[in-house]
Amino acid sequence: MARPGAACPPPARRVMVAARALLFWALVYSYCGLCACIAGLRLLWSIGRRPGETFRRVVRENPPACLNDPSLGTHCYVRIKDSGLRFHYVAAGERGKPLMLLLHGFPEFWYSWRHQLREFKSEYRVVALDLRGYGETDAPSHKENYKLDCLITDIKDILESLGYNKCVLIGHDWGGMIAWLVAICYPEMVTKLIVVNFPHPSVFTEYILRHPSQLIKSGYYFFFQMPWFPEFMFTVNDFKVLKSLFTSQATGIGRKGCRLTAEDIEAYLYVFSQPGALTGPINHYRSIFSCLPLQHHEVIMPTLLLWGERDAFMEVEMAEITRIYVKNHFRLTILSEASHWLQQDQPDIVNKLIWTFLKEETTRKRE
Repeated sequence: MARPGAACPPPARRVMVAARALLFWALVYSYCGLCACIAGLRLLWSIGRRPGETFRRVVRENPPACLNDPSLGTHCYVRIKDSGLRFHYVAAGERGKPLMLLLHGFPEFWYSWRHQLREFKSEYRVVALDLRGYGETDAPSHKENYKLDCLITDIKDILESLGYNKCVLIGHDWGGMIAWLVAICYPEMVTKLIVVNFPHPSVFTEYILRHPSQLIKSGYYFFFQMPWFPEFMFTVNDFKVLKSLFTSQATGIGRKGCRLTAEDIEAYLYVFSQPGALTGPINHYRSIFSCLPLQHHEVIMPTLLLWGERDAFMEVEMAEITRIYVKNHFRLTILSEASHWLQQDQPDIVNKLIWTFLKEETTRKRE
């Protein structure tokens, strides 16, 4: 509501703003329709070739043993007072040590940080979270409950519920997006920021509009705007898409990486094959366009950005552009043989780079 005496925007400006909004949403839903048509053709091709296999699904009632491996830590839960949601996390390291909070990407869950849980528990209380809607964390049914403001507030509330007022914050992929925004909104809570394969959010939103190649690679953002169909496509051929994301030559971990074992794959299949387990994760994307454009906020704490150059979803050029938004020490390391799943692909190298960054002086000038 306009304040009394405030000048109203001229009619021409209002028309221009409305036209830009109409054009934006026309682009979103047009591309959404295109992605849906492509997915539909793939489904028909699968039915035509192997109709029996297309709708086959294995019932997975019991989790694989790796999800209860005591060397990874202890399964814990915390209920947030304001939202009422219960969050699941796995914690390693002694209580009272500095907190290292790990935020996973899509389609992942706490287990994607298994190598880091083992590595950093000697000096940190390491907490690998299941984000809102994922795994054993509560999943609100409405997509409005997955707006960025809710996801950012989740991290703040969890930090406080764990008894901490600051942490080393690490995020990968979509968890990287959330980590950037938490660092921007609550800088006093983040001593050091580490992001894996996701640029500063402003870089991402500007770059995708100027580079059609990145728009194509991010096509799933648009496809996920559809109700129910994306979830269904993941289940085809007993979650073949999910398996391919981690193992195929195009998108998966390369031959020189630390490939996922059969049990690792089964862990992902178990979690995402549970009834309704895909809707919460996909709802994160269904709310993203209503939050754009993101404002140009800067990050003021020391920041490490790690990037796998063979990322099939994010173009490496965005990594270097991110530098302009960090007003503190910024270190960028690009691993030439690594994929999008960097902390799982090259865990030894990633852990070493994180240790080096954590031990650097925070007062060092920005490079």
